[in-house]
Amino acid sequence: MDFSDHDQERIQQSIREAERHTRGEIVPMIIQRSARYRETQYRAGAGGAFFALSALLTMDWEWMSWGWHATNAGWLLLAVFASYGLGFWLGTFDPVIRVLTSNERMAYKVNLRAHQAFEEHGLHRTELGTGVLILISLLEHRIEILTDRVILERIPPETWNTMLSLIQEGFHKGNPVESLSQAITHCGEVLAKFFPVDPTGPNPNELPNNLISR
Repeated sequence: MDFSDHDQERIQQSIREAERHTRGEIVPMIIQRSARYRETQYRAGAGGAFFALSALLTMDWEWMSWGWHATNAGWLLLAVFASYGLGFWLGTFDPVIRVLTSNERMAYKVNLRAHQAFEEHGLHRTELGTGVLILISLLEHRIEILTDRVILERIPPETWNTMLSLIQEGFHKGNPVESLSQAITHCGEVLAKFFPVDPTGPNPNELPNNLISR
């Protein structure tokens, strides 16, 4: 998913405004997929090979007048291997991955990718432990909100449900920038209640205010 310069600027502005009244640091991230799901390619390949073998053996049994004979092992193996290759290739496409991968598997992969991104982009190194990662993984149609230790101790996980609903609705309606900006604003409001800016102290911007897109 591509975002224009205007979209990027709007999201950056939302982050700046959301962080004005809180020591929290908000990092939105959108990725195409959280894993390669290689096992799906093998499943699709095996399924294609099995289907081809079954179809050819059935043709041999039912339509022998066509001249096809399963005893012709060379052609049979060639067709099966070709079908495996076709299925293996089809297993790289998003719709096929969604069909052949369990929800539990995709949820695990998105959560794992969120933890990797949390470390990779330094959210664990904020001064007060108040980093929030909003990870949107497009292939899996999943959103993961990951927070640092201090937030986990003080803010119940269900608090973020409004954010999840905003983002999901926006992507469903084809308006991802607006929904993500609203979710970031809501995140800032929640963080400001628990981690407000000290009027007498600094409010450093510890992490970049941009959308990470991969």
